[in-house]
Amino acid sequence: MKLKGKKVVGGKAEGELIVSQKPLSFLGGVDPETGIVTDAESDIRGQSVAGKILAFPRGKGSTVGSYVIYALKKSGKAPKAIIVEEAETIVATGAIIAGIPMVQGIDVSKLKSGMKVRVDADSGEVEVEE
Repeated sequence: MKLKGKKVVGGKAEGELIVSQKPLSFLGGVDPETGIVTDAESDIRGQSVAGKILAFPRGKGSTVGSYVIYALKKSGKAPKAIIVEEAETIVATGAIIAGIPMVQGIDVSKLKSGMKVRVDADSGEVEVEE
């Protein structure tokens, strides 16, 4: 299955998906030292985004969330790529400063945690291995 979106930050990555069907807050919602989701409202609470392809509808919360994404990268606990339905400023800025490939315009309801995917953010494509 190939899904077509739009590039936010270029690059390529492949790996295992971790998918939240709810918006995600990075400030106070993801531990920058461990990569573990701590947001009490999250459906992926307790799981790590480190080394995974992270998919969620959109970000929420404080603009400081951008720096949490950057801190995840600096601590080696960042996702390999980010897939969102809507790229709002907080997550887009974080992905830009951290150099994390990011694609927007993807219906994340079609994605499930554990799926293997290839992200080609340069072309805006997400390919799910069948």
